[in-house]
Amino acid sequence: MAKQFDALSEAHQDFIAAQHIFFCGTATADGRVNVSPKGMDALRVLGPNRIVWLNLTGSGNETAGHLRQIPRMTLMWCSFTKRPLIMRAYGTARAVHLSDPDWGAMIAHFSAPLGARQVFDLSIDLVQTSCGYAVPFMDYAGERDTLTRSYGDKDDAGLRSYWELKNSKTIDGLPTGIEANLE
Repeated sequence: MAKQFDALSEAHQDFIAAQHIFFCGTATADGRVNVSPKGMDALRVLGPNRIVWLNLTGSGNETAGHLRQIPRMTLMWCSFTKRPLIMRAYGTARAVHLSDPDWGAMIAHFSAPLGARQVFDLSIDLVQTSCGYAVPFMDYAGERDTLTRSYGDKDDAGLRSYWELKNSKTIDGLPTGIEANLE
């Protein structure tokens, strides 16, 4: 049976801290729904109703484009270990870009932000837990270094060129706001 909460409890925050992966879901009124798996040390709980997460350079930029249209976001965690639990945080979010006045304060929550292109700031209005009985057991084998290796040899100009080529529009052709990082 699903349970709903107005905010993240301490137990919810402990559950988040124990997970190695989370999923982010966004959508516009039309077009495709995007669900992305996220890992690495990229998420911070800043309070019972606020989460920020670091968005690193990748092959697409759907989340940023969707938030420009409709600022809703869902984050989901599920346990692949002994405790069967799924938890979702629902709310509104915004993308904070390199050129935004609060970029420095946002990026300060993370270490070694090589390839950082946005920080997403989620204001939570609902937390829901459910059983997770059908989620399989899986063993954590470690973090991949492929993402950081793929842009580790790029300088700032190389990153900006990649963002312009691969990250300026969603797969539905919507602008992502990455142009703020290109200046």
